[in-house]
Amino acid sequence: MTYLSRIRINPLRAESRRLLANPRAMHGAVSGGVPGAPDGERVLWRLDADNPHRPHLFVLTRSKPDWRHIVERAGWPDADGEHAAIRDYFPLLRQIAIGREFAFRLTASPVQNSHAPLNPTPAQAARLAATSEADQKRPRGFRLGHRTAAAQLDWFLTRTERWGFEVPVSRTDAPAPGLVHVGDEPTSTDSDTSDIGPARDVRITARARRSFLKNGKGPRVTFQSATFEGRLRVTDTAAITARLLEGIGPSKAYGCGLLTLAPLPGRAG
Repeated sequence: MTYLSRIRINPLRAESRRLLANPRAMHGAVSGGVPGAPDGERVLWRLDADNPHRPHLFVLTRSKPDWRHIVERAGWPDADGEHAAIRDYFPLLRQIAIGREFAFRLTASPVQNSHAPLNPTPAQAARLAATSEADQKRPRGFRLGHRTAAAQLDWFLTRTERWGFEVPVSRTDAPAPGLVHVGDEPTSTDSDTSDIGPARDVRITARARRSFLKNGKGPRVTFQSATFEGRLRVTDTAAITARLLEGIGPSKAYGCGLLTLAPLPGRAG
């Protein structure tokens, strides 16, 4: 079976502040609630902090989890309410059908591959210097995060087809941050974006740059993240189901990749 959990986080507690500030620490806490993780099971998670006073942690697991350690150390263990809701994911998956529309949310790490980064990190510079001039093979590319909202949105919209859905044209929303529309065609000063057509029913609601030492000692992990929200229409049931279960993009261990859906109001389940 597969389970989707929603855990309430109390941002005023010391352990909560540590988890909220460090994706590596949150990854450790999430792994601690799943038998066999991190080696035996892929776990997807996302932190939703729209309301900074009431952040929520969402986690997708294949086995039934136990979140008491997070509730006791970073939640409201003695307060009323459901502190860690754990739901069977199958009823949602059963609703997936071609043409069906859902509201969605995804925090992802939009990336590109480059063989010549403009501002290489020390590690990247060392790898470039180590490449022999006599070696005729092209060096392995570097994975670089998109830093502008326009590039991040372009990364998302140019991949939805392979993920099994499309984002309908927006009828009322203003253009996403970073894009300036002239008529129906967007323009952008970001050189790594392409023509993505009319404004779509998607917006970027949060962007961040994360940097921390892996395992607390190094090497340093740095990535860009963007949270996308909007409306999607299913075009390939197998492809979107795979993305729902396996995640989207890199940095999945650090809070990226979890796509969640919600039925649109007024539509039958």
